[in-house]
Amino acid sequence: MKISLKTKLSLSYIAIVMVCVALTSIFSNIYFERHFREYIMQNQEQKYKDIVASVGRQYEEKGQWRYEGIQNIGINALEQGLIIKVIDITDKIVWDARTYNNGACEQIISNMARKVSKYYPNLKGEYVEKTFPVFYGEKKVGSVAIGHYGPLYLSDHDIIFLRALNKVFVTIGIFSMFIAFTFGILMSNRLTKPISRVIDTAQMIAKGYFGGRSHEKSTTKEINQLTATVNNLAETLEMQEKLRRRLTEDVAHELRTPLATLQSHLEAMIDGIWELDGKRLKSCHDEIIRLNRLVDDLERLAQYESENLILNYARFDISSLVEQIVLNFEHDYHQKGVEIYFDGKKEILVCADKDKISQVIVNLISNALKYTNKGGKVNVSVSSDQDAIGLRVKDTGIGISKDNLPFIFERFYRVEKSRNRITGGAGIGLTITKAIVEAHRGKIMVESSLNEGTEFIVMLPKNRQSC
Repeated sequence: MKISLKTKLSLSYIAIVMVCVALTSIFSNIYFERHFREYIMQNQEQKYKDIVASVGRQYEEKGQWRYEGIQNIGINALEQGLIIKVIDITDKIVWDARTYNNGACEQIISNMARKVSKYYPNLKGEYVEKTFPVFYGEKKVGSVAIGHYGPLYLSDHDIIFLRALNKVFVTIGIFSMFIAFTFGILMSNRLTKPISRVIDTAQMIAKGYFGGRSHEKSTTKEINQLTATVNNLAETLEMQEKLRRRLTEDVAHELRTPLATLQSHLEAMIDGIWELDGKRLKSCHDEIIRLNRLVDDLERLAQYESENLILNYARFDISSLVEQIVLNFEHDYHQKGVEIYFDGKKEILVCADKDKISQVIVNLISNALKYTNKGGKVNVSVSSDQDAIGLRVKDTGIGISKDNLPFIFERFYRVEKSRNRITGGAGIGLTITKAIVEAHRGKIMVESSLNEGTEFIVMLPKNRQSC
């Protein structure tokens, strides 16, 4: 059976309070019982002393006892649950409570036994009697035997106190449980309501509605983190859904253009509108090459993003490699009227797959040429620090807007929505570049401002055990 978080929190508060009250009661009872017993024993000894002193004052100098005074003392002791017997120096009984009223004595013993067994069931009670000497000055004139049901003597006031104390413990327990239940309900509501709303948002996301957001504010750090995480998930999925739709449209566009061209040319030649000559066939052949190039790019991207990608690591001078590629592009840059500069030190060694790193450099330099107008500049530099090697390609081209900047590494993403081939290719080059860099456990970053230029930064780990 599954229990809701609200119920669990409420029950946990009640359980904690019950355990705390129980432990408090147990330790309080242990502490109180020990001190209460000491108090009873001290009180009992004090009563003994008072009775003995009172009996001693009933002795007259001529060796006589004031019988009425002793009887009053004995009756008063009976009312307090004590049975006394006064004996003179010749062992003659002066006054005996049992002789005075034996029925009352037996009833007192029975009542006291019931009280002790009720409040101290583990004690083995029995009738006990203590004898105390009575002095007149320094002369012993007799003795007093005081009996009660022991070992503890509980007066009516003691019983009333014990009952009141038990009521206090019970009242505290009931009140604590009520407070715990109320507080548990309030706290569980405060904790579970935001979570329930976040769950509703997550369920909407699971159904494909990515526009929903949770705006719950809570003083609990984890709930705020959960809300922010679910909102970020929704935003990411919504963005990915848009990219997926755009990817589908872009792939369809990339395939539709060469296929439509092939279809129109072939139909024209089949219908006899165009003559079957080398020029027409070459046009069809060019479209087929475009399709093959697109398929090759997709296959290459799938290979680079695969977990089973095999990299042929080797240690080589990346500065010399970049310089050689820059020299290879000089003719293309010169034809467009764009200046390219290289800045790098010799002997910057890196452990990587040389062919794939070459493709990264070629993609970035060709992109910089493609999006830099005549009269612009491109700076290519290689640097090295203790942990990483940095490759930077900075141009003064058309730049990338802030809205498009987060998506430039997505498949088929093109800033220029018309997908004009004059301004760019299929939109897979940067995706492949990022896949190669990440396969080397590196990072690629981009900084750009519209109409001011773009800078790509590639960071590759310097030291690897693979070489």
